[in-house]
Amino acid sequence: MSDIRHSLLRRDALSAAKEVLYHLDIYLSSQLQNVTVPVVDKGTIELVDEFIFHVPKERSVQPKRLNSLQELQLLEIMCSYFQEQSKDAVRQIIFSTLFSPQGNKSDDNRMAMLGKLVSMAVAVCRVPILECAASWFQRTHAVYCVRLARVLVDDYCSLVPGSVQTLKQIISVSSRFCCQFISAVTALYDLSTDDLIPPYELLEMVVTWIFDDPRLILVTFLNTPITASLPLGSLELTPLPGLVRWCVKSPLAYKRNRKPTLTNGHVHKLAKECEVDRDSQPLYSKLHLSVLQVFVMLQVHLTEKNMYGRLGLLMFDHVVQLVEELNRLIDELNPLNVTKETELSLDRLAQALQVSMASGALLCTREDLRSLCSRLPHNNLLQLVLSGPVQQPPPHTGLPPGFYPHIHTPPLGYPSRPAHTAHSTLPVHPTHNTRTSLPVQTFLPGMAFPYRPIR
Repeated sequence: MSDIRHSLLRRDALSAAKEVLYHLDIYLSSQLQNVTVPVVDKGTIELVDEFIFHVPKERSVQPKRLNSLQELQLLEIMCSYFQEQSKDAVRQIIFSTLFSPQGNKSDDNRMAMLGKLVSMAVAVCRVPILECAASWFQRTHAVYCVRLARVLVDDYCSLVPGSVQTLKQIISVSSRFCCQFISAVTALYDLSTDDLIPPYELLEMVVTWIFDDPRLILVTFLNTPITASLPLGSLELTPLPGLVRWCVKSPLAYKRNRKPTLTNGHVHKLAKECEVDRDSQPLYSKLHLSVLQVFVMLQVHLTEKNMYGRLGLLMFDHVVQLVEELNRLIDELNPLNVTKETELSLDRLAQALQVSMASGALLCTREDLRSLCSRLPHNNLLQLVLSGPVQQPPPHTGLPPGFYPHIHTPPLGYPSRPAHTAHSTLPVHPTHNTRTSLPVQTFLPGMAFPYRPIR
């Protein structure tokens, strides 16, 4: 390895980087003939760091820097290599070796190069790179996935007007990449601040993708072995948790983050912001419908994989976090001014809970949910969902009659067991509540409910 390094030191920066890529191909291709998962030794990683990402091995050595033209040439070399490499296994392992974070000082340069390469692949439609990036999203820590997503959003939704159409067309060539990209952007934009509300162009693109084909959300799930455990801190197996958060929080988040400002006693709000708000809400409604449709589809897929009642794709922890965020949003806003938005958010939460539980995507007890939602303002639909009768699974699931995994509720008139308060930091039966204008949620199993059209 030292001989290779000395040879590379005599080359110019671009030639050395190209030689390292060639060396990786020979080295890893030969390993793949004997083992399924090649082991990349430390020396090879050091060559990659030094001659492709330009982090010198010795501190005393001045790093070689590529100018803009050389950097573009290197990206073209990489694009050509991944496009021409016919063996997918070799492509994947080379991509992983180049761009998997190593936890050292080369990671910033590595991520910068990755962002430019994937952005170029989108621009010139290099499908092999997009497929490699989809696998990278799946096995890499969410912190780095969010960084790559932000680069793509900046390049195609912010910098050049109209360039989002280029990114939008990728759905026709790489659904795996689009599915993972949606997971990353929902992790990035959690609607917690004005900066973390998705740009309108991005929202419209994601909603169009999913509305046209709701199965897109399940691409990664359907193509991932169930026995394979996700790496710690990775993105979720599906974008469902993030999309549910978008749908439920959006009415209140837009109301809070677009609050009018007072200047000399007068209310001011940019007309463009008002227009964006009005245009965004119908998109969230379409998205909510699509998400509910996906939950309905899930029951069939979970049954086919013999995972119905055993694998949850919307975790109870996700619901805990969402309810706590809703509580904070309502506390921040004057409840009297957001009655309509609060009702819409709670209606969507109730619908998502009902359909996800019935489909087997959410595995928890209704007692847990009653305890969790007890501090939310009263909502007829939510109370009906959490105290209503239990839907039985279809006969083909193979479950014994009368069994509904994890969400079985005793018949009305019989006492239910105590709620599991350990799942939530919220009090089970709060005696004091800071909201005086909206009552807390009180669940009465025998109470009749007036008909309310579902939005």
